[in-house]
Amino acid sequence: MKVKLLISVLCLMTMSAFAAKRSDFSGPWQFSPEKSKNIGMMAQMKMIQTIEQSDSSLDVTTHTTFQGRDEDSKTHLDLTGKPATNESPMGGPSETVSKWDGGKLVTTWTSESAVAGGPKVVRIETRSVSADGKTMSVESFRGSNPAIVMVFEKKQ
Repeated sequence: MKVKLLISVLCLMTMSAFAAKRSDFSGPWQFSPEKSKNIGMMAQMKMIQTIEQSDSSLDVTTHTTFQGRDEDSKTHLDLTGKPATNESPMGGPSETVSKWDGGKLVTTWTSESAVAGGPKVVRIETRSVSADGKTMSVESFRGSNPAIVMVFEKKQ
């Protein structure tokens, strides 16, 4: 009897782990440089990300103002695990592959090197939202460099 109970509990725990709730990133988000880390000159930037999310995709429209210039960009992430092509933040096309890790969205960005014949550049971006839904963090790693952590506040 104890063995059956133990097996039942383990099955329920496994099912709940697979059924982890995916975060909802939808809506407008205001960049908060003072809460961010390792952002360098981006601390002077004003940025709003507007996100539209469905079961199969996440679309980010970004408006930035930096040194008196306004720029708009769009990123499309496929949430089914299929690759998507996006413009990298440093310019040039990147292949992006996104997958859920619990409530976090992990996207691998793969780009050509800026040096002809150089190795591909790989950046791992992890997007998460706070339990109260008011703060979104985007943590980005490239090689052995310290992580860049961009924090956004939900706009009402």
